[in-house]
Amino acid sequence: MSTMAEIGTYIIRTLGSLYLLLVLLRFLFQLVRADYYNPISQFVAKATNPLLMPLRKVIPGFFGVDVAALVLALAIQWALIQAVLVLAGIGIVYPLLAIGWALVGIISMVLTVYFWALIISIIVSWVAPFSQNPAIMLIRQLVEPVMAPFRKLIPPLGGIDITPIFAFMTLHVLNQFLVPAIARAVNMPSGLTLAF
Repeated sequence: MSTMAEIGTYIIRTLGSLYLLLVLLRFLFQLVRADYYNPISQFVAKATNPLLMPLRKVIPGFFGVDVAALVLALAIQWALIQAVLVLAGIGIVYPLLAIGWALVGIISMVLTVYFWALIISIIVSWVAPFSQNPAIMLIRQLVEPVMAPFRKLIPPLGGIDITPIFAFMTLHVLNQFLVPAIARAVNMPSGLTLAF
């Protein structure tokens, strides 16, 4: 791959992944009913509205799930995969195959979002448990629905909440076994999942 192609690949991956992250955050914020008026939620909404609003006219939501945001995330990931493969000299791959690869990338990114959200949530609970920072508030709202089932099963031991350990174990199992299994099922080349 030439230097220009490597630079182009880096720029496409970085900018595309950042926008994909915003779309997925919007989907997740809506799914967990996060505060829409939080400044960060407002930023995410304004950044994703230009592509999402036209899709919502065609694709309705179902049972509180923003299907249009999922379709947009899938389309962005699909376009990223195709662009990177073209720049790498491989060319355009069969569209349905690339959709399967895009799905693996999206699942992987959602798991990564939750991994880092849990880490930040744990650190903040020790250093600033009563923080009203908008970012911290959103992270709490994002993580709480995931932690709630664990908290029902495992009460605090001596005032210490050990449920994050089980949440991390679940994320690890999903990341180490589910994602690779789906990647194998859709014949995804090794290493491509980590590219996005």
